[in-house]
Parts: sequence; C-alpha cells; structure tokens
Amino acid sequence: MAEPTALIVEDEPDLANLYAAWLRDACTVKTAYNGQQALEAISEEVDIVLLDRRMPGLSGDEVLSTIRDRELDTRIAMVTAVEPDFDIIQMGFDDYLVKPVSKADLLDTIDQLLLRSTYDEQIQEFFALASKKALLDSQKTEAELRASEKYARLEDRLHVMRAQIDETITELSDHDAYRRVCQDLARTD
Repeated sequence: MAEPTALIVEDEPDLANLYAAWLRDACTVKTAYNGQQALEAISEEVDIVLLDRRMPGLSGDEVLSTIRDRELDTRIAMVTAVEPDFDIIQMGFDDYLVKPVSKADLLDTIDQLLLRSTYDEQIQEFFALASKKALLDSQKTEAELRASEKYARLEDRLHVMRAQIDETITELSDHDAYRRVCQDLARTD
C-alpha cells in the first residue's frame, strides 16, 4: 500500500508546520494556510484532511462542504479550537478534535481514519463478491457450482474477506471513541 497523503489546513503557520513535523514519519504531508490554498491542494491523491474550522476568508466549514460537493474519497478530521455544538450533526467530517491536540492524538486520528477507509474498501469488495456468488447460486445447479474452480476460488476469497473484515472491526472497536459509539448505539436499541 502506498504511503497515505495528509493535507493540513491551518491558518496559523507555526501550528501547521508543527503538525506536519509530527506526521512526516506516518505519511506524506501537504500544508495549506487558508481555505483557498486547501481547495487548490485537495485532489484524489489526498487521503486525509486535517482541517481548522475557524479561518479568515474561506472557513473550514466552507472548505469541508466544497470537498464533499466534489465527492472526493478523502477522510476529514476537523482540528479546531471551536467547541462542538449541535451544528456538527449536519457536517460531513469523519472526526473532530478540539485544540490543543497532541502528537499522539493526531497520529491516532490518522490511523483510525485510514483504518475506516480500509474497512469501507473491504466491505465494498465483499458485497460485490457476495452478489456474484448469490447470482451464480440462483442460476447454476449444485453440480455446476461444485465443478467450477472459479466458483471455489470465489468462495475462498469470500471467506478470506470475511476474516479481514472481522479483524478490521476488532481493530476499530479497540479504539476508545469507536467503542463508546458502539456502546451508545447498543443502549439506544
């Protein structure tokens, strides 16, 4: 897997540069010091955006909305001094960190966002393969299915995918915030 790319969008250059230094060993880092630079720097190659919410000119909220409108497959974490309020419910970010944040917080956030991306890709592949299996199951006889090497490889791949998904879910559940969300969901059910 290629090294992930993170875009740090922060209007305080010293803080942006500090975050960049913290993340250099974990990923390729780009920096933007305002919202306009962020929109110019964002592309399909950017895996994660660490986005300040309160910036002069184009705000982080506007940058977030524009990125989502472009339908880029990137994870976005707001890294901001703005305390969260109910307005965040409608916002399309993946994580929210309130400043000040530590190096460990940023690295953990990057890891979790990348893991979520992996999970999404795994789920998409799993369901595509499961759909093909279901179609073949409905159209072929048991004898035809048993005789097909391609079908056997498809079943094997589905078993491997299921194990990978279970492993990813376990890793995600080990993260405290994710565990709290799951516990909250279980209580509301």
